[in-house]
Amino acid sequence: MSTSTDRAEDLQQQGGDPGPDLRSWLATLDGAGQLARIGAEVDWNEEIGAITRANLALNGPGLLFENITGYQDARCTKFLTSAVGSRRQVQLMLGLPEGTSDSAIVQHLRKRFQNPIEPRVVKSGPVQENVVEGADIDLEQFPVPKWHAADGGRYIDTFCGVVTEDKFTGRDNIGLYRGQIVDRDKIAKLLVPSQGWGQHFEEYKPAPMPVAIVYGWHDVLPFCAGSPFPKNVCEWDMMGALLGRPVDLVACETVPLHVPASAEIVVEGWIDPDPATFMMEGPFAEYPGFVGDAGLQPVVKVTRIMHRDNPVMRGTLEGIRPGLFNEDSITNFARSAITWNTLEDLGVGGIKDLWMTEVSNGQNTLVQIHKRYRGHAQQIASALWGTGGSVWFHKNVTVVEEDIDIHDPVALDWALSYRVNAGLGDVAFFGPGMGSALDPSTPPEKNDGAKYGTGQWTRMLIDATRNWEIDPQPKWGGRRFPPTDRIEPDLESRIAARWQEYGIGIPYLDDEGRERLTLAELSKRLPEV
Repeated sequence: MSTSTDRAEDLQQQGGDPGPDLRSWLATLDGAGQLARIGAEVDWNEEIGAITRANLALNGPGLLFENITGYQDARCTKFLTSAVGSRRQVQLMLGLPEGTSDSAIVQHLRKRFQNPIEPRVVKSGPVQENVVEGADIDLEQFPVPKWHAADGGRYIDTFCGVVTEDKFTGRDNIGLYRGQIVDRDKIAKLLVPSQGWGQHFEEYKPAPMPVAIVYGWHDVLPFCAGSPFPKNVCEWDMMGALLGRPVDLVACETVPLHVPASAEIVVEGWIDPDPATFMMEGPFAEYPGFVGDAGLQPVVKVTRIMHRDNPVMRGTLEGIRPGLFNEDSITNFARSAITWNTLEDLGVGGIKDLWMTEVSNGQNTLVQIHKRYRGHAQQIASALWGTGGSVWFHKNVTVVEEDIDIHDPVALDWALSYRVNAGLGDVAFFGPGMGSALDPSTPPEKNDGAKYGTGQWTRMLIDATRNWEIDPQPKWGGRRFPPTDRIEPDLESRIAARWQEYGIGIPYLDDEGRERLTLAELSKRLPEV
């Protein structure tokens, strides 16, 4: 693991600032009216899941359950969910004002991710206050929900950080991979070979791979763990970038890994590649909004648990549908920023905005460009389809010009109607190739992750930019498309000045609306309009 050269002193023993953690994040949420403490008794068996689903649909606050059936006097009595499930919560996490636009959030994240801050190792931390080993290990001492009626069991790994280390470079990977409790000391894991820890798993074969799983730290952890950073980027560095300070880490005891010193709960263990050790995992209601299948999966054999005094368990549910987003879909802010940075690192210029849609969890990617050359959109799609994250993302890519707001479905609809002609090559297909095994649009026999390592997709590009195969037309002022209908700015200014005089009885347009009428600013940088 790469860390900063500074070896931090034991901040806890010296009484110094312990840094950000889940408790400081709870205080931030509470201070902003974004935390509800649930004192009524609630059942871990589906009730927490149903409450969470309804709360997320309402863009509700973070939910801290403090009276869970069967856990009033247990090792862990509290469970947190929905704490980064809305735009307001993302704005709070990033220190941005309420009302910050989606595009501005993505731009902010782009800049922060370009300034990594390495972690530092400290001697000890609050996570070491309690240690559980041997026969005392029992994962069901923690209030893990059964989220959905159709789930195969209790899913403990839903919004955590799964820590592994590259055997050859020593670089840590912190990912977000689902896991189900299958015994008191065993977690069955969905493991995809093309993911970060899947590649580490191959490196360790035929030996078991060390794993540490972090439940409950500052929510920058799952926010980054669920994001597709390139292989040469360590998520600890990105968490530090968002927090503006290094992540303080402590060493585990039974695995050669490090975890946040102020984490709530940490599980240490080993995952064995021997199929004889695999156990049934699933079904689970996954991100596409459908119930996935069960299958034999590798198992983390837990060797040790550390936790703070009065720990708080962290988790969330999946299953995204129209009107029913979740914490995973909100992570698309980070995914969009990373993807934009990746394209620029690959030499693709002219990008003005990028958004991986929430309801598709990033399977549909929208890109706004200042078109510089024929094939610009095809270059973008090709680059996206070659990234490591494309096993889950970028199934369908739509590229538009800067007069189309990619966050406005009406504008996208207009562009698809009048900028796209499939017969002229504006729609292109690539594949079949690798894709998400959780996407039910592919027949099950072709989507067998256990057999093929991934699912299968045929990807699509929709080039909704002005087609440069159309020659400039003198009758259109040398443009490839007819000029856009608009009101001349001078006339619009006179209308605005006399609006009250007309007696229409409603306020006049704001600045954004006035620009939409005149295209005055846009036409300066995009004469095509």
